[in-house]
Amino acid sequence: MVHPRELPRRGLGTAAGRAAFIHAIAHIELNAVDLAWDAAYRFRGMPPEFYGDWVRIADDEARHFMMLRERLQAMGHDYGDFDAHNGLWEMCEKTAHDGMARMALVPRVLEARGLDVTPGMIVKLQAVGDRETAAVLEVILEEEVSHVAAGSRWFHWHCERAGIAPEPKFRELLAEYARAVLHGPFNVDARAAAGFSEEELAALRELSESSA
Repeated sequence: MVHPRELPRRGLGTAAGRAAFIHAIAHIELNAVDLAWDAAYRFRGMPPEFYGDWVRIADDEARHFMMLRERLQAMGHDYGDFDAHNGLWEMCEKTAHDGMARMALVPRVLEARGLDVTPGMIVKLQAVGDRETAAVLEVILEEEVSHVAAGSRWFHWHCERAGIAPEPKFRELLAEYARAVLHGPFNVDARAAAGFSEEELAALRELSESSA
């Protein structure tokens, strides 16, 4: 595990570069398994539907990881062959005390980044002839929308229970926890399908531009 800045940048034009890229995505998916189970275990007294959502998501993320691991193995590698960073789990630790912050920031900021960047990754993989990995990412992209939507649903549930408006609270949490990890451009259509309002999308754009 290394700092994100210490990870080498590798293009998709070489087999080694694609393997390192697939490894990075597999690492994210494996972290997402842990994050989903952590949410299900850590936050007590929630409605049964909350636990149903995060157990389902953990199952999806485990399947995503295995699909990517199979691609790595087909290329002569395996998970653990490359360095990785711990950014997702660090945000998990920062929000361990607050279910509202967890729902706002892990699924709706860090995991939602996949909605923004995956379409471009698919195009690049197809361009270099790696249709197998592109097909895996198409499955992941389609299913991640519902995962981010679960974050939106339970963030809004927390806000309603607390009697506060979600949009200003989301902006407040972004500024407190996530300014350094906000990067545009954003996939507006996918994020809207995952429960982001116009005001929330505007907050993401504004804070990402101010921290650039």
